[in-house]
Amino acid sequence: METALTRLVGVRHPLVQTGMGWVAGPRLVSATANAGALGILASATMTLDQLRDAVREVKSRTDRPFGVNLRADAGDAGDRVRIIVDEGVRVASFALAPSRELIAELKGAGVIVVPSVGARRHAEKVAGWGADAVVVQGGEGGGHTGEVATSVLLPQVVDAVDIPVVAAGGFHDGRGLVAALAYGAAGVAMGTRFLLTSDSTVPDAVKARYLAATVKDVTVTTAVDGLPHRMLRSELVDALERAGRAGALVQAVRRAAGFRRISGLSWSRMIRDGLAMRHGRDLTWSQVLLAANTPMLLRASMVDGRTDLGVMAAGQVAGVIEDLPSCADLVERVMTQAHAVLDALPGPDGAELPWTEACGGPDG
Repeated sequence: METALTRLVGVRHPLVQTGMGWVAGPRLVSATANAGALGILASATMTLDQLRDAVREVKSRTDRPFGVNLRADAGDAGDRVRIIVDEGVRVASFALAPSRELIAELKGAGVIVVPSVGARRHAEKVAGWGADAVVVQGGEGGGHTGEVATSVLLPQVVDAVDIPVVAAGGFHDGRGLVAALAYGAAGVAMGTRFLLTSDSTVPDAVKARYLAATVKDVTVTTAVDGLPHRMLRSELVDALERAGRAGALVQAVRRAAGFRRISGLSWSRMIRDGLAMRHGRDLTWSQVLLAANTPMLLRASMVDGRTDLGVMAAGQVAGVIEDLPSCADLVERVMTQAHAVLDALPGPDGAELPWTEACGGPDG
C-alpha cells in the first residue's frame, strides 16, 4: 500500500513502530523493518556508546530503513545527531519538537525528520521549520499524552500542514489504518501493539499483565512526574496517588538514586533533565525527580519484570489486545485486514470497489 509515508521513508507498509524506552531495541526494530514497516530505535535510555552499538546491531540484522528516536531537550542531543548522521540512519524522530537548527542539521545530512506532536499549533511550527513529516498522537496513546482524542486532533493537523501526517493513539489493526487514511493520514504509528509481540524483549510476566488488562485498567495519572501519563494501573501508581508530598519525595529520591547508578548521570544532570520536562508546569521537587528518573520506573517493568515497582506505559488499545504475534505476522494481519475493509467499501452504485479505487488509486 503506497502512501506519502511509504514514499518518503522507503518502507512497504504505512506502519510505524514507535520508539519506546527499554522496549524498542535492536531486536524489535529489525523485526519491524524486515516486516516492511518503519521501526524506531529508542535512544533516550541509552548512553552514546550504547546508541552507536544498537544502530550497528540493527544494521547487521536488516538492510531495510529504520529510525532513531531522540529527546530534543537532552543535553547531548547534538552528539546523538552526529551518531545518526555518521551511521547513515534514515529517519530521526523526536518526542518533543526539535529546534529549527537541529532540523536543518539533520536535513542537511539527508536524514528525514519526523517529530511527534500533540497539538495542531505544534505541527504547524515544526512544519514551518522544515520537518519532513509529523506524528500526531491523540489522548488514547500511551506514555505522556494529551486530552484531545485522535479522531478530533488528526483531521485538524491534516488540514493545517502540507507534509505527511502519521496518526498515533488508539491503533492496533487494519480497521484503524483505514480510518486514519480516511481522515487524511499517510499511515499509523503503534506502540503498545508492537510491544505485545513475540519479537519484543519485554518479560513474559509483564506481557501477561498487559494481555489481562481491560480498557478500564488503563489510566491517566499525573502522580508519576506531574504530566498526564497513560499507563496500566499498578501497585506503584496506586501508592504514588495515595502518597502525600513528603512520602512522594522519599520515593522519588530512592528511585532517582537507583537510576543514577545505572545511567551514570550526575545528580545535577538529572535535576536539569527533570526541570527540562516541566514544560512550564508547577511541579513539586518530588515530581521533578520523578520526571528525571521516569526511565528507571519504566526499566523496572520493561527490563526487570517488576510490575510492582515500575510503571507500564500503555495505550488504551492494551485493553483489546489478546495475543503476541511476531512482527511479521502482525504487519501481515494489519495490512490484510486493511485491504479487506477497503475492498468492501461500496461504490456509487452499491458495488464493492477494489482498494486501489477506494483510495483513489495506488498513490492514495
